[in-house]
Amino acid sequence: MKTSKDSPVHICASSSCGCGMSRRDFIRLSSLTAAAALPFLRAGDAWANRLPGTDQPVRIGYLPITDATPLLVAHARKFYEEEGLTTEAPRLFRSWAQIVEAFVAGQVNVIHLLSPATLWVRYSTQFPAKVVAWNHMNGSGLTVAPDINSVKDLGGKTVAVPFWYSIHNILLQKLLVDNGLKPVTRAKAGAIAPNEVNLIVQPPAEMISALANKSIAGFIVADPFNAAAEINKVGKVLRFSGDVWRDHACCVTFIAEKDIEQRPAWTQAVTNALVKAQAWSLNNLQEIPAILASDGTNRYTPHTKAILDKVFSTKDYARYEENSVVKNKGWHQRRIDFQPYPFASYTEALVQNLRSTVVEGDNAFLQKLDPAFVAKDLVDDRFVKNAINAVGGPKVFNIPENFQRSEILAS
Repeated sequence: MKTSKDSPVHICASSSCGCGMSRRDFIRLSSLTAAAALPFLRAGDAWANRLPGTDQPVRIGYLPITDATPLLVAHARKFYEEEGLTTEAPRLFRSWAQIVEAFVAGQVNVIHLLSPATLWVRYSTQFPAKVVAWNHMNGSGLTVAPDINSVKDLGGKTVAVPFWYSIHNILLQKLLVDNGLKPVTRAKAGAIAPNEVNLIVQPPAEMISALANKSIAGFIVADPFNAAAEINKVGKVLRFSGDVWRDHACCVTFIAEKDIEQRPAWTQAVTNALVKAQAWSLNNLQEIPAILASDGTNRYTPHTKAILDKVFSTKDYARYEENSVVKNKGWHQRRIDFQPYPFASYTEALVQNLRSTVVEGDNAFLQKLDPAFVAKDLVDDRFVKNAINAVGGPKVFNIPENFQRSEILAS
């Protein structure tokens, strides 16, 4: 593993940067077993042991998608500093493989990660880390070629997902099965039956060009790639992820267990800053694009303000309701929303749904997981509860006072 200075980090200058999971990335991460991770763990411990207490700087790792909004808003608005923390410049990574490797090595200590991928990291690779908060709700969509008008039209075609262990893969497969289609993973030259949909993993930035050249019929991924496809007239949104699983998490905040145990005050301060960022974002949605855009002060992402404006618009979602792209209009959602509490019911449902989701690689570890156990073991909600109460309580985020809810999935 390279040192922090030499780690394979790429600061994007254009939307050509990929931030998904290629087959090569998947193989790299699949090899990250507990034994293989040991040198990284030791390297991370050595780094952390030089920085006791709350003196450890916040070293953010993120991908250039709107899921990272709270981490980046907290940095831009200096919420970490308000909590007595020091920060390094957030580090943008090209793939989930890179961000996980850097996290395991201790090069970054606060990351956002696909919620299903946290199961894989903790229980398959056996790296000790926990979810301390959600980053956002919803924020993804199924974008298809202009001639696709229904999920059933995807039969016999290929659709891209950003990673096997993603909410995108789970929700896409639910839509396919509910419409009488069978998700498969065929080799490139393999025939696809009319009732099958071939799934491939592809970096988000490659999805738009793949859709344009018709090598795929659609993709499901985080914004702003769906918005970019629409603006560039390459594709159209067929469904939003939050219209299939109501107010679901996509990416969550992931922190190493050693930091949680050895630096509880630091972990609390980090979580406080992220919850402040979400509360601020709820009331300032139209200011977020200028913070994240490629021409912003910090150039956090390669995306233009015009594309990001579409994602964070408070009016745009209403148009999809009028055009019946949104089926569950009574859910009263936005394209992306913010709420930090990691509901146990969601984690349990995540485990249950992932078990029946087609993925490549060895997923035997999933069958051994008890959903109720995972909800308590994977998630540490002490810090986020404190942080939510500090900004005014659950009512600020329109969530139940008892921090409980029921999961709602629909076709």
